[in-house]
Amino acid sequence: MKIQQGTRMFRNTSLALFAGGFSTFALLYSLQPLMPELSETFAITPTQASLSLSVTTISMALTMLLIGSLSDAWGRKSIMTASLVTASVIAILTAVMPSFVLLLILRVLQGVALAGLPAIAMTYLVEEIEPASLGYAMGLYISGNSIGGMAGRMISGLLTDIWGWRYAVSTIGLLGVASALIFWMVIPSSRHFVSRTSRLSGVVPLLWSQLRNPRLLCLYGLGFLLMGSFVTLFNYIGFKLTAAPYNLSQSLVGSIFVVYLMGTFSSTWMGRLADRYGRSRVLVLGLALLLLGALLTLNDSLWVTIIGLAVFAFGFFGSHSIASSWVGLAADTHLSQANALYLFFYYIGSSVSGTGGGMLFSSLGWHGVVGMIAGYVIISLLLCYILTVSSKSNEPKNR
Repeated sequence: MKIQQGTRMFRNTSLALFAGGFSTFALLYSLQPLMPELSETFAITPTQASLSLSVTTISMALTMLLIGSLSDAWGRKSIMTASLVTASVIAILTAVMPSFVLLLILRVLQGVALAGLPAIAMTYLVEEIEPASLGYAMGLYISGNSIGGMAGRMISGLLTDIWGWRYAVSTIGLLGVASALIFWMVIPSSRHFVSRTSRLSGVVPLLWSQLRNPRLLCLYGLGFLLMGSFVTLFNYIGFKLTAAPYNLSQSLVGSIFVVYLMGTFSSTWMGRLADRYGRSRVLVLGLALLLLGALLTLNDSLWVTIIGLAVFAFGFFGSHSIASSWVGLAADTHLSQANALYLFFYYIGSSVSGTGGGMLFSSLGWHGVVGMIAGYVIISLLLCYILTVSSKSNEPKNR
């Protein structure tokens, strides 16, 4: 029998994956609000500074294609724990790098290490949680991601103003070690995992089999576009707000990431709505909110911009929660590979759009960033329509 909502095992699973998601995203995005500091320290452009995130997400995405298959043979818990510990130690080392090139090398290695948890966590939930509780469980995991991303950015921004960005990054690494310990202590062992011998030579055919599923292709496209929009907006909002007429400090810019709390609520709330009313309907709502939030940031008022960021975060995390939980239901077989491909496109979207958005920002300013996001939302709505048509017989019935 799978884990049901309201039981002790459900609470332990939720706590463990909340801590794991918190650590993963705090480590991954701790440098994002510090890009202006990196530009100044190493005398580089904003687009070059964005590589500190892009190279990490690229290496993370590529590694995810292999980690899912390895976990089929080695188990889920051990790989996820090792991932959190290794990535945290690398973060501490990153803080003392004397050059931007060396920092990038460590960030590549950190991306490899970080791949272990997100590549497996969704598969673990699909295997262990009953379907009726899956949307809520996935929402709790995504909420850990959002709080981790928020905390990483806020803490790094605050500590940078006080002691400098190097001290800030090392502190995030220590928090990652603590989160890894919590994860290891409380996560239940897999009860529905069946070990399968997995050879790397067989990974490509398994991945290719998932790419022939039209529903999964739509979900992979949505992952690319959602994350591309999200990272682009938050990569460059710091450059906008630290410049005239706002001239905000790094700690104030970091504190704006408290809007991620909107994502903590929306991922669970919209996950429940999707379980009740159907994923496609709620996904369209999330995309509409994402676009509205991006458009609000065009206003010159700081408060309207902050409200726009909150609405944007609400729409993004809710949409991602629905799309990611849908992958496990749309896959016919090999859940690890299906989830790994979703995350591959998700983080490739981060890398490609994050750096490409920098070019638009440099040439067209903030209007170029918002214009790109608007285009992404239009394509996402088209993919959602195709997904709805092809999944009509699989859509949950209204209760």
